[in-house]
Amino acid sequence: MTEWKFAVSTLGMPGIPVRESAAIAAAHGCAGLELRVHADEEVHLGLTNAATIREQITEAGLEISALASYVQVCAPGPVGELRALIDLAVQLNAPAIRVFPGGDGSDGRAVERIAAVLPDLTAAGIRLLVETHDSHLTAESVLRLVTPFADPARVAVLWDALHPWRAGEPPARTRALLGEYLGYFQLKDTTADLTPVPPGEGRVPLAECGRLLRPWSGWISLEWERAWHPGIAPVDVPLRAAAEWLARWRG
Repeated sequence: MTEWKFAVSTLGMPGIPVRESAAIAAAHGCAGLELRVHADEEVHLGLTNAATIREQITEAGLEISALASYVQVCAPGPVGELRALIDLAVQLNAPAIRVFPGGDGSDGRAVERIAAVLPDLTAAGIRLLVETHDSHLTAESVLRLVTPFADPARVAVLWDALHPWRAGEPPARTRALLGEYLGYFQLKDTTADLTPVPPGEGRVPLAECGRLLRPWSGWISLEWERAWHPGIAPVDVPLRAAAEWLARWRG
């Protein structure tokens, strides 16, 4: 039997304390909270009160679905930030970390950087998720960064519903290409100019995504980009729409 687990990213609740974010998530039927790791947020690299954060999320009846970082694996330089992110995941008992391709889009550099921390990931039991984003928008492109490791339980892909589709890769092709490397799905919808709207109100083919994901088990997380679009509705609005989408398409 397949199982979807519903989460929401704190990107949609910028500046809101974790305790309050967790309460909002729980009130809308979420099982998890995707924590944005950013210097402007309560959760950041160098965090000193990880135990308190863990307790607040547990008290709300939630799990951490992933840490959403801004690390770019295609960027040059040392891997200290990536190791710090893995350490933070260990402190918070987070099962996965999200990274971007980014940088100059160098496949080789990304593979080298991931390889450098693979022993850390393995020792910690943490999964690294490379998002379909920026320099690698499609499944076809992002798979070049993860398949060299032949270990989808440790290095996999976060499928952002928007980016492969807007780059011309239909959802059916994205899903087929990802296969066992699909590790996480971010639910989002936008207008033609990429302004976020609640799921089902925009142009992203989310009904097709829902049908394709029915046989799959994993985290479905609402990404509501209120940190970047402060004029859009509070996260409660898209959370209601996301819950309706899950109820319709859950296997």
